[in-house]
Amino acid sequence: MNIRETDLPGIGKKFQLSTRDGDQMIIIVHDDGRRECYHFQGEDMDEAHSLITLDDDEARLVAAIIGGVTYKPTAVETMEMALDDLIIEWYRIEQEHKCVGKSIGELNVRQNSGATILAIVGKNHAKYVNPGPDIVLQAESMLVVAGERGQQKLFKKMIKNGCE
Repeated sequence: MNIRETDLPGIGKKFQLSTRDGDQMIIIVHDDGRRECYHFQGEDMDEAHSLITLDDDEARLVAAIIGGVTYKPTAVETMEMALDDLIIEWYRIEQEHKCVGKSIGELNVRQNSGATILAIVGKNHAKYVNPGPDIVLQAESMLVVAGERGQQKLFKKMIKNGCE
């Protein structure tokens, strides 16, 4: 995907994306938080095929949906996105895992594994993006974790066995 970014002084930023299918999308992020999303079919940039305007909260919710934070298809549960050496994995915390009831800080996640917890979706659908060290891990939560392959292995071992 090709993305071009342009400053719009006094307005915000403009992002122009070209999809693999050849469609064009322009997203204007206004300084007040509004987002305008324009869809153009093919190379014809004269008239938008569709337009939607979102406020800041709506845009963040849509980003979470598209990014897979609010729902992840079952077939994707074990999918890895390799970005050079960086891998993003999804982990479900099971009741028997030793990390249940411990905070991210107690586990010293980054120090002990090198991995970073990007987001947590709780069993009650509560969402924590970029959770802090005080967040307590609960059974049936889904964790979105970034790290290299070795860091992911250490992290997986840590959530199963605790700090041992």
